[in-house]
Amino acid sequence: MGKVILTGDRPTGKLHLGHYVGSLRGRVELQNAGGYDRMFVFIADVQALTDNAANPEKVRQNVLEVALDYLSVGLDPDKVTIFIQSMVPQLHEITQYFSNLVTVARLQRNPTVKTEIKMRGFGEEGQELSFGSGVPVGFFTYPISQAADICFCKATTVPVGEDQEPMLEQCREIVRSFNSTYGPVLVEPEILLPSNTACRRLPGTDGKAKMSKSLGNCIYLSDDPSEVKKKVMSMFTDPGHLRVEDPGKVEGNPVFVYLDAFCEASDFERFWPDYASLDEVKDHYRRGGLGDVKCKKFLLNVLNDRLEPIRARRHQWEQDIPGVYDILRKGSAEAEKVAAQTLYEMREAMKINYFNDAALIAEQAEKYRR
Repeated sequence: MGKVILTGDRPTGKLHLGHYVGSLRGRVELQNAGGYDRMFVFIADVQALTDNAANPEKVRQNVLEVALDYLSVGLDPDKVTIFIQSMVPQLHEITQYFSNLVTVARLQRNPTVKTEIKMRGFGEEGQELSFGSGVPVGFFTYPISQAADICFCKATTVPVGEDQEPMLEQCREIVRSFNSTYGPVLVEPEILLPSNTACRRLPGTDGKAKMSKSLGNCIYLSDDPSEVKKKVMSMFTDPGHLRVEDPGKVEGNPVFVYLDAFCEASDFERFWPDYASLDEVKDHYRRGGLGDVKCKKFLLNVLNDRLEPIRARRHQWEQDIPGVYDILRKGSAEAEKVAAQTLYEMREAMKINYFNDAALIAEQAEKYRR
């Protein structure tokens, strides 16, 4: 079996720079490099509804926003199958079968689930995670749904940020459990992390550990230059760097983390010829004498340079919204065909293929003729 790539995003808002450096940029590189059999990128609307059940219109509107972001970063529907999760009904049946292979205790130990529950305000601090703590069952069990998303196409590679590593491990456990219980049908996926460690978890503009739509600390791919400027110039930096002459800390400083993730050697010649490299900038900042404003202005130039072609492609696709929905419709139909085949193989292994098992029918018929 060849290489199959699968990844996706929840449509709870437009995608941001954290998504871009953590996964989107890598997806486009993988797409353009080739060397794989199939690549699937999906919009996880079912997962989005697990904590937005009372606000389906939010999810409905953001399906299009995420699709536009996919196309604007350069994903090519002729090379990649882009689909909507809820439009592939086989995923829900696979999720149900997987749920029989996972215990409540195992879900409670999943670090990503714990973090997401706290971020979304379910339950109380220090409270034991359980179905009685205000956590919707669908949200609590979304690692199982995510495993179904990965396994329907027998994905071998899942490019995501490091915060999703516990989810991939749980998926591998489910695959091993299914294969040992029923037979070798499914494939254990491997995580593909960005090679640049600064890209694995981009901090928010407020200095929080992660850029997050729910925390309101994002720079979105669709932000115009003035909005990017506003957000960059108000970014959190080193709180001890009060005066230009003060020594500053680079480690954990969002401005420098973003520069690590985005800037290239050629950017200095174009935007800041006083320096030859980012290392020179960091050394100057550490010893004092370099102000935050200059660093932010350089970062602003770098970000707008990267975002301008993305904005231009998005504007083009915004002029053909029916065409975007047609891409999603065709991609969902393709994904459904693949999912149907995998589900057929799973049902065969689980011995719930009653109407397709002529030997079973003949055997039982003979049994009752005796």
